[in-house]
Amino acid sequence: MNKRSDLTARNFPSAQQEAENVVPPSLYDAPESAYRLAFTDTEFLLRQELRPVRMQLELLKPEMVQQELGIQSTVVIFGSARIVSKEVAERLVADATSAGNATALAIANRHLSMSRFYEEARRFAQIVTTRSRSMTTPLYVVTGGGPGVMEAGNRGAFEIGGKSIGLNIVLPHEQAPNPYITPELCFQFHYFGLRKMHFLMRSIGLVCFPGGFGTLDEMFEVLTLMQTGKCRKRPILLFGREFWTKLINFDWLVETGMISALDLELFKFVETAEEAWGYFEAEYGFDLPENDKGGLSADI
Repeated sequence: MNKRSDLTARNFPSAQQEAENVVPPSLYDAPESAYRLAFTDTEFLLRQELRPVRMQLELLKPEMVQQELGIQSTVVIFGSARIVSKEVAERLVADATSAGNATALAIANRHLSMSRFYEEARRFAQIVTTRSRSMTTPLYVVTGGGPGVMEAGNRGAFEIGGKSIGLNIVLPHEQAPNPYITPELCFQFHYFGLRKMHFLMRSIGLVCFPGGFGTLDEMFEVLTLMQTGKCRKRPILLFGREFWTKLINFDWLVETGMISALDLELFKFVETAEEAWGYFEAEYGFDLPENDKGGLSADI
């Protein structure tokens, strides 16, 4: 018998082994019994007092899975769940036209106009995935995991055989993950704060497409962290100058002294997927020989 295996053998059974092997005595196998192991007792883990433990689990699970899969650097895509693809928008226009519904046609045409952002997000994800595939540190697209621009980001990576990450959040209207996220990289969160932390932990840059309250919340949190020096600076690209300058009067913030003129350098406007990738190339020297590049993985 080979005793050398004992040198590295476990001295105690693992928690998984204990959980699988425990058979409660018949007197204590009823639902109200407290006999269950604490880490297998869902009702116990969901108690109010266990919130710190649940928050720690939401921090650890995505972190450990990404570590195990060798994911070090990501590019984050933010944007509206309400922006649809060009093919969907064209179908809406055709349906509204055939129905002779002027209100529906106006809405459909608005969708068609905004659909260019879906297509640019899709192409940008393809470029990120393709161009970084041969790098020592490949880049992975991360989205909020839902429909719209988020779907476009995951779809772009999926369509060229790449992996991408989706960070879903539990919402009252049951937001389901889009079908293009890599299954082992599709995470679900209860806590918004921890989800936003995971967006940044590995990111080398963020691309913000037009969006509503959620997109604004995510974008301004990143800008605030960079402005205050709480996280390192990285490219922040706002897709669609016309949309963003109509939505936010950045110059007025400077004129009224609410931000510094230097704060306007925290972000850049872009219009195309190629232009956005060009900023990343310039920032990180992707066009240089591999051994001339600095480390790409973000601080954690």
